[in-house]
Amino acid sequence: MAARRVDALLLTDSNALLCGILTDKDIATRVIAQEIILEDTPVSKVMTKNPVFVLADTLAVEALQKMVQGKFRHLPVVKNGEVIALLDIAKCLYDAIAKLERAAEKGKAIAAAVEGVEKQWGTSVSGPNTFIETLRERIFRPSLSTIIPENPKLVTVAPTETVLMVAKKMLEYRSSSAVITVENKPLGILTSKDILMRVIANNLSPETCLVDKVMTSSPECATLDTPIVDALHIMHEGKFLHLPVVDKDGDITAVVDVIHITHAAVATVGSAGGLNGECQRSKLDQDFSVAANAKIDSK
Repeated sequence: MAARRVDALLLTDSNALLCGILTDKDIATRVIAQEIILEDTPVSKVMTKNPVFVLADTLAVEALQKMVQGKFRHLPVVKNGEVIALLDIAKCLYDAIAKLERAAEKGKAIAAAVEGVEKQWGTSVSGPNTFIETLRERIFRPSLSTIIPENPKLVTVAPTETVLMVAKKMLEYRSSSAVITVENKPLGILTSKDILMRVIANNLSPETCLVDKVMTSSPECATLDTPIVDALHIMHEGKFLHLPVVDKDGDITAVVDVIHITHAAVATVGSAGGLNGECQRSKLDQDFSVAANAKIDSK
């Protein structure tokens, strides 16, 4: 996985049939956190067996909903009985951004038309700007504060913690990331992918390696007022899957991940009616070019 820089791997049985999937989160929480010896453990012991999959002609929105509802990032794609690709929800980010922005453009046009009519007639045809305000609230203004729960699951650790201890906390909170803080200010972030690529791949010991040696320092952060669409852009352009969120004082309040924010984008577009057209008609093999992204290993 490290050599090919992938964070998930499909496993097939002797008949070339899909039998499991192994992800970076599995390695962090089922192997490192459980202190399992890598060299002595067959992958079948820690993989997710018989994973959910979709067919190549599955509608894109259905695949996206499966990942969001099941809270998993990877979805195998099968065609004619064979696994042809592994769909990563992160690759759907750009699609979610495009649809969200197209919905916003349609909304702006409608709002402008309504405002034009009101000016022409010198009155409000929709009440005291109720329609326009509702439209703006749904599409233009939703911020991260609207999707972050009151008590978010947030793993925070000191820079002197070991990777093993951090992995155990990630397991406890069922999280794939931890924020390294000093006086509640984000100093860095460590994800399950970092544990795979920076610790295991480099033969470092989780028991002795300090988290500040392998974390991503000074991570880009959003604020509670950051619009959802802007957060999508930040994650897509930065090619990362976790975005720390800070308050006005710079204190860490939450971390939004790719599943959380993609769900929010889909919900926003859906509430605006933008999901019922082109997205529902899109097929996986057309919309996401999954065949070009296949990462399959037979064991």
